Amino acid sequence: MDQKNYEDRYWESDDGLKLHYRDYASDSAATPIICVPGLTRNARDFAHLGDWLEGKRRIIMVNLRGRGKSEYAKESATYNPKVYVADIVKLMDELELPKAIFFGTSLGGIVTMVMASAHSERVAGALLNDIGPEVDTKGLERIGNYVGQGRSFDTWAHAARDMAEESSDIFPDFTLNDWIAFAKKIYTMNSSGRIKLDYDMKIAEPFDSKGGGSGALWKAMEQMEAIPTLIIRGELSDLFSDATARQMLEKLKHGELVTVPRVGHAPTLQEPASLDAISAFLQRVR
Repeated sequence: MDQKNYEDRYWESDDGLKLHYRDYASDSAATPIICVPGLTRNARDFAHLGDWLEGKRRIIMVNLRGRGKSEYAKESATYNPKVYVADIVKLMDELELPKAIFFGTSLGGIVTMVMASAHSERVAGALLNDIGPEVDTKGLERIGNYVGQGRSFDTWAHAARDMAEESSDIFPDFTLNDWIAFAKKIYTMNSSGRIKLDYDMKIAEPFDSKGGGSGALWKAMEQMEAIPTLIIRGELSDLFSDATARQMLEKLKHGELVTVPRVGHAPTLQEPASLDAISAFLQRVR
């Protein structure tokens, strides 16, 4: 488990939900980072960055509504990117952060694009992890097959082995210990000692598995033209194609693409290729 070098903090959404974030403090004047996780994921996905950056920047790792320690939404229809953006803008206002660098994995990258479209002045830089304005149906169908399926297990090893069976093609080089560490990011132990998924099953209700391109998100790329953007793509990704990534680069004046070998959707951002790219990116965006 990660060493606790952060504070658990909360803010309230416009519709009255108590939402959680991890706050890794820093005395640095550098632009802070806001990390936004994927559909079924939570702030723990980014925990390693808190140790890796060693206080060089403030890092805020949000749990979107319905995930981790954030309250579940009263209406499942509010599980959508526009509402997530509104939630994050309210947090930024509360913390008096005029702008931030956004690290978005999968859904978190979509949230980042929507943020840039609606509030480009608040996005100092963007890391889009294995996501773009166009997504492949194969990957969406795979996600649709498991999202909202309330599995639970007796032990972490059981959860890890189940994940390995389902997702070995995403991380072909993972060992059992890697899968156990991965399971601890996605699952949590409930009060009765069962290992269960750490999100509201109702996030599946508004999920769209049709795939294809989004005109609104391609339009968001226009708003991101001058924003320094790092695109990280898993070499084995079934959701985000190399062609889409390169098409994005044509629209971004300050865009860069890094492909992480032997990883599918989505890179953990712990890979050497990811960390090297992030390090260089943060040198560009102070």
